[in-house]
Amino acid sequence: MKNLIEKKINSIDIFNGVLLNVKKDTVELPNGKTSVREYIVHPGAVVIIAFLPNGNIILEKQFRYPVGKVFIELPAGKIDAGEKLEDTARRELAEETGYYPNKLEYLGKLYPGIGLSDEVIYVYKADDLVEKNLSCDDDEFIEIFDVPFNEAYKMLIDGKITDAKSMIGIMMVKEKYYSQI
Repeated sequence: MKNLIEKKINSIDIFNGVLLNVKKDTVELPNGKTSVREYIVHPGAVVIIAFLPNGNIILEKQFRYPVGKVFIELPAGKIDAGEKLEDTARRELAEETGYYPNKLEYLGKLYPGIGLSDEVIYVYKADDLVEKNLSCDDDEFIEIFDVPFNEAYKMLIDGKITDAKSMIGIMMVKEKYYSQI
């Protein structure tokens, strides 16, 4: 097998922000030459496919500043330092939708931007939801709605859901539980 591993020679912090940090590393390539790698350091996140008792899933509409558009997404959010993944999934679902999941199932993980970030997103399916008070962050404005799972899948196919984490989460659930759709 060919050696594909790059070795870090040094690393410089370019920017340290509230959510993201930017690094510039010098690396040794497998052929012995050097190159530069710039990338974003991200704390990681979870995305949740939450099923209501009627079988519908919860979706949300949210404005995403970097692309200047409102997106239809699954509930999701970043992992706080030292927080367990399941705790993040429960907290984010409750904050964004007002529902707390009594049952969580880990479905897998995804790397949304491997060429520019180390971000990893963990995918959960949530069931047995208990309604709580909605408590969005002060800087979050979200419109919550629910649809049958097959309608959400159709929204993905029709290009109405274009957020990668939501698309992959829906596809994972479809393959595992609804392969007949």
